[in-house]
Amino acid sequence: MRPLIVYWLIFQAKGANIGDVYVATEFANRDRRIPIPVFDKYGIGTIEAIPTGNLIKDLDLKEGKVSTGNSLDMTLQDEEHIKANDATVKDMEGAGVAYAANLLAIPMISLKAITDIVDGTKPTVEEFLENMSTAASALSRTVPPVLKYVSGKNVADLVCS
Repeated sequence: MRPLIVYWLIFQAKGANIGDVYVATEFANRDRRIPIPVFDKYGIGTIEAIPTGNLIKDLDLKEGKVSTGNSLDMTLQDEEHIKANDATVKDMEGAGVAYAANLLAIPMISLKAITDIVDGTKPTVEEFLENMSTAASALSRTVPPVLKYVSGKNVADLVCS
């Protein structure tokens, strides 16, 4: 089992800070707008992450639902989907990678670091570029203990009992 590491945008209202590292608990698409019955559910569907309660608890990591879309910016409709899914973060790849891993029956841990606060006061692009090194440093400190923790374990070992 190999962790996927990506950068996230996050919401201050959910208690996040630049450089926080999160483990994904669920993935949801938000901007595949398909106004046709049945197909609409595919466009907005969710995928649960493998349960990693022991990893989160033992390494004192933050956890959150991911809302994935195709743009760095956020429309009002995107914001509505994010709130409806109770997502903590928004990104541009999480749900797609989770979908592919799910199709191939590959357990996936999504470990991500925060680069910018979506509901903060700075422009997204400016904050993202300003904080990339902070997020990378946070990951460089977090990934080794996570890899050590999951080494030799199976998925059942990561679930809280």
